[in-house]
Amino acid sequence: MQTRTPTLPQALADPPALTVPLQAPPPPAETLAPAGDAERAGAAGGRAGRAPAPDDAPDDGPDAADTAADVPDTASDTADDASDTASETAAASAARADTGGPSSDLFRQYLREIGRIPLLSAAEEVELARRVEAGLFAEEKLARTPDLDTQLALDLDRLVVLGRMAKRRLIEANLRLVVSVAKRYIGRGLTMLDLVQEGNLGLIRAVEKFDYARGYKFSTYATWWIRQAMSRALADQARTIRVPVHVVELINRVVRVQRRMLQERGYEPTPDEVAAQLDLSGERVSEVLRLAQEPVSLHAPVGEEDDVALGDLIEDGDAASPVESAAFLLLREHLEAVLSTLGERERKVVQLRYGLADGRPRTLEEIGRIFGVTRERIRQIESKTLNKLRDHAFADQLRGYLD
Repeated sequence: MQTRTPTLPQALADPPALTVPLQAPPPPAETLAPAGDAERAGAAGGRAGRAPAPDDAPDDGPDAADTAADVPDTASDTADDASDTASETAAASAARADTGGPSSDLFRQYLREIGRIPLLSAAEEVELARRVEAGLFAEEKLARTPDLDTQLALDLDRLVVLGRMAKRRLIEANLRLVVSVAKRYIGRGLTMLDLVQEGNLGLIRAVEKFDYARGYKFSTYATWWIRQAMSRALADQARTIRVPVHVVELINRVVRVQRRMLQERGYEPTPDEVAAQLDLSGERVSEVLRLAQEPVSLHAPVGEEDDVALGDLIEDGDAASPVESAAFLLLREHLEAVLSTLGERERKVVQLRYGLADGRPRTLEEIGRIFGVTRERIRQIESKTLNKLRDHAFADQLRGYLD
């Protein structure tokens, strides 16, 4: 809620008649739009009968440009859409697709319940907003000055209770607005249920900060906070590996320009061409596109039957080819046949020296400790054994594996 400090008698008095028009002529976009979003504010301000984003409306983050044209005009517009049977079915179907089934029944029940909540007129919105503001003022006053007069403290407590009741009423009457906005973010990494939950948090924030005196409809103002909450949640939670919000915004900018250039030119633009449009370096664009890639599970099913995992179709670059595997098995058989003709100690020395048994070659000193002899004696045994193998009947076959 915008910081205004009404006097206590004003706060305790009944709300006076409305004097602020709900559709005041929109001031220039540059005075109302968040810093850096003049283009979006101009688009919002150019729509007939709709106020642009107020001063304290949030920058709604990564996907602002994608969805700026979709802001609903009023709570009643989106409520009719959300309570409609087709809309309810679509939202519940989205929940079923996201969660696997049972949660969609609870979500459908949620839609039915919020559809029964009556909408607010413009005058009711202003009256409730005044009570919320008075309640926040009273709550702050009680926290700041605990030693108040008893009667004054009771009056302030009454304002706090009335403010909380008004806040709850204003939130409940606009829950359908959250569902309407959430449907535009389906398929971006969060389930419908999570989107609605995050959007409800944004709605609560909008109720607390809404300034009825500026003359804007509450739904116009709340939509910015709802979209901002959903966009931030997508940036923080949708990716397996979290990417900072400012990097997500840059990724979306690059992807949007890349998509637009593809439509205009008919071919995939290079990173350097995209970089020229964004005043970035080609290396930076390439890095951003690399960060935009999502990891894929090797256990993800592929094919119509879903009976094959993605990992089954990826080549193992370190694995030996079938020809190499067959040649290795034949070599091992020939080596075992040749070594079987040697004495036990000679065979053991060769196996340890070249790691034929476990793949770990030993030094002469290590082998000498095993047999309790000097390393020189092991060297002599090795040399004598190799001379035998060079004159073996299978020697020519073994040399063939070296080619």
